[in-house]
Amino acid sequence: MYKVLVSDPISDLGIQQLVEATDVIVDKKTGLSEDELIAIIGEYDALLVRSQTRVTAKVMEAGKALKVVGRAGVGVDNIDLDAATQRGIIVINAPDGNTITTCEHAFAMMMALARHIPQAYMKTVNGTWDRKSFLGVELRAKTLGVLGMGRIGSEVAKRAKAFGMTIMGFDPFLTEERAEKLGVKLSTVDEIVRGADFITVHTPLTPETRHMIGKAQFSVMKPGMRIVNCARGGVVDELALVEAIDEGIVAGAAFDVFEVEPPAADHPFLTHPKIIVTPHLGASTVEAQENVAIDVSEQVLHILRDEPFVNAVNMPPIPANLQNTLQPYFTLGEKLGSFIAQSTEGGVQEISISYSGELADVDTQPLTRYIVRGVLSHHLGSEQVNVVNSMHLAKIRDVNIVVKKSLTSKDFTNLVTVSLRTKKEEHVVGGTLLTGYGPRIVQIDNYPVDVTPEGNLVLISHTDKPGIIGRVGTLLGSNDVNIATMQVGRQLEGGSAIMVLRVDKGAPKDVLDQLTSLPELKTAKEIILN
Repeated sequence: MYKVLVSDPISDLGIQQLVEATDVIVDKKTGLSEDELIAIIGEYDALLVRSQTRVTAKVMEAGKALKVVGRAGVGVDNIDLDAATQRGIIVINAPDGNTITTCEHAFAMMMALARHIPQAYMKTVNGTWDRKSFLGVELRAKTLGVLGMGRIGSEVAKRAKAFGMTIMGFDPFLTEERAEKLGVKLSTVDEIVRGADFITVHTPLTPETRHMIGKAQFSVMKPGMRIVNCARGGVVDELALVEAIDEGIVAGAAFDVFEVEPPAADHPFLTHPKIIVTPHLGASTVEAQENVAIDVSEQVLHILRDEPFVNAVNMPPIPANLQNTLQPYFTLGEKLGSFIAQSTEGGVQEISISYSGELADVDTQPLTRYIVRGVLSHHLGSEQVNVVNSMHLAKIRDVNIVVKKSLTSKDFTNLVTVSLRTKKEEHVVGGTLLTGYGPRIVQIDNYPVDVTPEGNLVLISHTDKPGIIGRVGTLLGSNDVNIATMQVGRQLEGGSAIMVLRVDKGAPKDVLDQLTSLPELKTAKEIILN
């Protein structure tokens, strides 16, 4: 018999399958202090929590029989993941249980925005019968731009079609085939910004998506468009949005999320007559709270019964001998994935990984997970992607993973090469470990280099001509961007070449634009490797 402790308030329906399982005993004991939890946790195989219980290293140390900690929700800030990993305890969450709830909230916000429902309600209950001030618009025959076509964005698109809307969809992983099945026109962000009557945001917050809707985007929008954000604060530039509304570009906005939560008392959204706000209610329904508990209960059962499971958020145990071999390569692998993702434009279609030399003779699956995590984190955010779920996330987004091995490596004892193919292009990066120096990027496409994969980098492609390096250095210096190191790679004199600069601080976008305007310089991309 397995024993499961439920230490936070969770509905009986949410844990029903655990209660009814013939091989499980469930105890509900809520409101426990850390000492009280430590005193009893030793007899349990699983711990099920929400956000109240703090699962510390001390709790796990006392949990001698503990195999799994299940979080009935998404965030796992209250669980010490490192301690769990060290003790071989699996931590799982329920990232999909709020899909429909968040979708419906976004749609409700869009309808309220179209018909001025909150404003009309307040005026009516305050005693004013005003039918003239709240002339709305229909959703039918309007174009809806969906930024982020994951589970929530796809559900929003389905409902919008039922309302007779035309759907434009953007997602770095959205293929033509899947877009066609969803009845969505695969579009770029710029096409959506220029063509949509309504925009709804469903992307994670990453360096790439922060302020992806800002002053430049508002300046080219249709006058009278409307925008909804029930995803993450920061995807839309809040101050730029207020300016766009005041200038008559945007007719109104509905936000469930803020860049800083809760927002300051003087935040302009809170008093603007054309902006609707709610306090991050996207997942706040009875059904969603039950669904996340149901999802995590199911996975707890699978783990206890040694069956396949999903949604783990920490690293599974690796045999000690394999851990010792691969551990030095984990950082290299993740940074190679991050580097290639940031340097390649377009939706990811295939990640091809080649292991050469001694690495070809061991189980490299854990290292592959780190590489895939590095690629996907750039698009989905590091909070959503971990080394346990990275392969699963790639699979459900139709990203093909190809792994090749060769016992021979021309110039290095071990070489890890990552090729990324997108809808637009394909690029390659190769790396190794140099004794006494650590991780190194030794290949970018067909160019040999020697780059330490850390900090703020600027990757430049150019024609090998005299004076290029001097002009780049002068331009960066004049913009207060200091160069720490420089690597140049070329194949033929006077041919195509690349330049990799490590700079002391990030290069602003306008500086990158200035670089690309230099003669003989083709592209300039900022790459951040933390």
